Parts: sequence; C-alpha cells; structure tokens
Amino acid sequence: MLERPLSDRRILIVEDEYMLADELRAELGDAGATVLGPVGTVTDALVLAAREGAIDGAVLDVNLRGEMAFPVADLLIERGIPFVFTTGYDESIIPDRFSNILRCEKPIAVDGIIGALGRMVETGTRQ
Repeated sequence: MLERPLSDRRILIVEDEYMLADELRAELGDAGATVLGPVGTVTDALVLAAREGAIDGAVLDVNLRGEMAFPVADLLIERGIPFVFTTGYDESIIPDRFSNILRCEKPIAVDGIIGALGRMVETGTRQ
C-alpha cells in the first residue's frame, strides 16, 4: 500500500507558476490531500483562506506576480496553520518574523514538501 502522509488533510496551494501549481496539486493529491486551489494571487489566496473553514497546511510561493505573499503568511500564522514557503529568491527577502518558517528553494523537491507538511500537520508545528 502506498504511503499517504497527507490523508484527510486539506492543503492550500498558493503558486502563480501554472506548471508548478499543477504538479503540486497532483502530487499532494496523490499523497492523500484534499487540495485547496491552487490560487496564484495574494487576493485569491486571502479570499480562499477566509472562505475555507478548515485548512491543515499550505504551500506558499513568496512572490506572486510581483506581489509578496506575506499577508497570506500572516493570516496562516494567525490561524495556526503550518506552511512552507517556496521561492527562487534568497532568504534575505523574507522578513525576520518568518524566520522559523521552512523555506524550500525553487526548483522544489515536491517529495520534500510533502514530507515536511506531513510532519508539520501531524505535530502542529511550523518546522
């Protein structure tokens, strides 16, 4: 039987690169997740997060069409939702208040994100 580390977990994908968003959607789904999104803008992410009652975890691209996704990150933290950042940028662009958030550099290893999210949602931590 295949391991499904995200079974019965609702995972939000916030990613503006279509191919990567689609790959994340497929792989997280294969890992058992119910995928919310993907969405590619800060506004769409905030609307979706507000509309969805239960979110167990998230994958959050730092830069969405030139807009930094930090308002989404703040909302996720406020709601106690663990997430990982994905970015092609250096860690220096991420404010200090997010220093404890796992950052996955692009090109990302989806398996690594799945494993990290699985551990985070199981333990309720952000690392």
